[in-house]
Amino acid sequence: MLNSGKLAGRTLFITGASRGIGKAIALKAARDGANIVIAAKTAKPHPKLPGTIYTAAEEVRAAGGQCLPCVVDVRNETQIQDAVDLAVKTFGGIDIVVNNASAIYLTSTAETSVKNFDMMQAIIVRGTFLVSKFCLPHLKVGRNPHILNIAPPLMHLTPERFSGHVAYTMAKYGMSIFVTGMAEEFRSDGIAVNALWPKSAIRTGATEMRAKQMSREDIALLLKLKLRIPDVTADAAYAIVTRDSRSYTQHFCIDEDILREEGITDFEPYAAPRPKWVEM
Repeated sequence: MLNSGKLAGRTLFITGASRGIGKAIALKAARDGANIVIAAKTAKPHPKLPGTIYTAAEEVRAAGGQCLPCVVDVRNETQIQDAVDLAVKTFGGIDIVVNNASAIYLTSTAETSVKNFDMMQAIIVRGTFLVSKFCLPHLKVGRNPHILNIAPPLMHLTPERFSGHVAYTMAKYGMSIFVTGMAEEFRSDGIAVNALWPKSAIRTGATEMRAKQMSREDIALLLKLKLRIPDVTADAAYAIVTRDSRSYTQHFCIDEDILREEGITDFEPYAAPRPKWVEM
């Protein structure tokens, strides 16, 4: 599945990589022999979500990569800078940044607390900006440097996409705006900046935990789109960051579309089992 050794010896700085899509991207690159920086805040087991930066690091090493687990809350600029500095000291540089860290509260305006609104803005928007900013000097001298934001396409600005969870969706589209602006800003440096978004809902621990927030209509929509495992987005991410950074930038990619470009037509292996929380 799209592994060719292209990322051997390259260093990826991935936020939120202790589980879910971030970890799947880390494992995908590790199979090439890449260096992985897991920048996430889960150092101790979460009461509701599996995995820590250390268990993820063990999986990365078992897959064939080198790994540096760093405790990073992307709201904390000191922790980000320390992790970047340690990554450069350990691996000699940073070639790829994956801005994946997120906070998800799929709540209406009335039900979204000020605390949760601020958290989503701080993690999704501010965190993406800071990680990109602090990694920038190293990307400028990196090998085929890429920034990949797990963010939705800007062209899909419809009322239906915002209604019911406007605070969360607004924050995610903030990441998309960074793609448009930073891709142009960094073009002369040869740094690609792209966005990647799943076509179908991805079944992760966070999805399971947030399912109770969803209306029956949202759950029905998830089933209609078909749940998939994180590997589908990880495989698409691999395809993007192995493309030429000077020629492939400022794109808003959908995982299935990217994989079809790579010749994949059978998506059944990516199907996720029907989750227990679905009651139809």
